[in-house]
Amino acid sequence: MSDLAKLAEVVDEAARTATEIAQLSIAHPDLTVDDAYAIQALSLARRYARGERRVGMKMGLTSRAKMAQVGVDEMIWGRLTDAMQVEEGAVVDIARYVHPRVEPEVAFLLKAPLAGRVTAAQAMAAVAAVAPALEIIDSRYKDFRFALPDVVADNSSSSGFVIGGWRSPDVDVANLGIAMELDGQVRQVGSSAAILGDPVRSLVAAARLVAQWGERLEAGWIVLAGGATAAEPLAPGVSVRLTMQHLGPVSFSVAG
Repeated sequence: MSDLAKLAEVVDEAARTATEIAQLSIAHPDLTVDDAYAIQALSLARRYARGERRVGMKMGLTSRAKMAQVGVDEMIWGRLTDAMQVEEGAVVDIARYVHPRVEPEVAFLLKAPLAGRVTAAQAMAAVAAVAPALEIIDSRYKDFRFALPDVVADNSSSSGFVIGGWRSPDVDVANLGIAMELDGQVRQVGSSAAILGDPVRSLVAAARLVAQWGERLEAGWIVLAGGATAAEPLAPGVSVRLTMQHLGPVSFSVAG
């Protein structure tokens, strides 16, 4: 790609204005995943320049359900900023999004940096707390259709996140029951084991993946381990509640 910065501007403006755009890979069929991560970094740099602050990382496509839902077969990651965080129990404006969906996640709060190849024990030694979480994903591409480079360039569809109460990292998150309700009706039931068999493996992968781009997971950051079930579309007026075994509830609603 000759000018990744221009494509980063296109993606950033689409996210900033909640505007639908065509897939980048249609006009640029030679777009690679490496190009896409460069576009993501340049796009987020524009947000930092506007005052947003990096607060973590999200893993994506860490379950077979998610891979099947979007038609790709490779783990991806994106960056979290403070402007993306929604307070637990808050009301969000759907006008901020193009194709918003919600999915249940496990969140890790780090107390020490992590980078490169680490073991599960080393990863958990860097964890201060764990929590149930909901991620609001939103592809800016027309009809929610994209190839792998497209979604990566679009910050791996990450647009918002809600964190429940933090719990001791001693809680075993490997196989926790999950129920996600929309307006009181259970829409997704599953287990945290759908996240690579154990969400801790996602944290291990996160440390490895960011290191490939010269980054590390920093103390104080939040790491979202990836969706444990398929995502559910959001609509005006809907209330979302996730209940996770041993970790408790987390919820938000959408303005009517």
